[in-house]
Amino acid sequence: MKLAVFKELNDQRVSIIPASIPKLLALGVEVLVEKSAGKEAFYDDQEYKEVGAEIVERSFLLSNADVAISIHPLAEKERSLLSSSCLLVAEFQPFNQTDISQKLKETNFQALSLDMIPRTTLAQSMDVLSSMASISGYKAVLEAARLLPRYFPMMITAAGSIRPAKVLVLGAGVAGLQSIATARRLGAMVEAFDTRSAAKEEVKSLGAKFIEIEGATEDTGAGGYAVAQSEDFLKRQREEVQLRASKSDIIITTAQVRGRKAPLLVPTSTVEKMKKGSVIIDLAASTGGNCELTKNNELVNHNGVFIYGDSNLASKMPQDASQLYSTNLLNFIKLFIKEGNLQLDLENEIIKSALITKDAQ
Repeated sequence: MKLAVFKELNDQRVSIIPASIPKLLALGVEVLVEKSAGKEAFYDDQEYKEVGAEIVERSFLLSNADVAISIHPLAEKERSLLSSSCLLVAEFQPFNQTDISQKLKETNFQALSLDMIPRTTLAQSMDVLSSMASISGYKAVLEAARLLPRYFPMMITAAGSIRPAKVLVLGAGVAGLQSIATARRLGAMVEAFDTRSAAKEEVKSLGAKFIEIEGATEDTGAGGYAVAQSEDFLKRQREEVQLRASKSDIIITTAQVRGRKAPLLVPTSTVEKMKKGSVIIDLAASTGGNCELTKNNELVNHNGVFIYGDSNLASKMPQDASQLYSTNLLNFIKLFIKEGNLQLDLENEIIKSALITKDAQ
């Protein structure tokens, strides 16, 4: 069985790093890696060769893959070059790309979507979304520090004292909690909001203040995503955010609702009450953004307030991101490749959740 690792076309990460190759070979598969697949993540071809992988051209992978591994799905044109018996493994995002399952079924492909791995304790070692969210939360604070024309920590100097920056984090999931921890390490005063009351203790344990707004709809089974709220609650939430935002130097937003547009948390009127030089980092940019002025993958300057939208900040730390991704993916692959054979056990809850083409023939 040939396991093919493709180079990402618009991402610096690579799905499998050299350190994972020997463990894959131990499963009884041949590992074919596209030429320069790891270059942007600082893993060169020689490293892959030294641990037993074969370096080949993309065209060879498309012709010979039994299992096609990538972070982003292969384009439809390239999928047509694969054998229909090839198993596809990638982040297909079926909640956002609602027609992808049907398209794959029509061409008889079986596909495992990495973003559909349940975010449970049992699947924690395979959870690529949590791994990448943690990196995004960390990187969001560094991007904010880069853009902010002020210090993060309190500074006592001969020329006078500088107050610490005030950071507001909206959404205390994996990314939000990492943002809180990182901002606190840099010496900022941090407060955070989340609709889940269970997040309160986590936020407080990191040294941040938790903002409470009564009446939130909670759903512990939402898989780490936000839950759609009533318009009355959203109105009260926006009013509270506007009050806090006017005093904040940085806002980091992380709220996404699976399969729906990201909730609007920071309208233009709120941005216009912020101090000049303030920064908003919007991690929900790819699904419309939590800030009304967000443009995905762009830096917007609105009356002296910087709004940076990027839902894929993990790719800007490609080496560590690839290492974590590869480890998650290796643990997942062990579930369905045994002694060189493909074994998709639909009694396994993790496989059952990730397989988005259950009815493929």
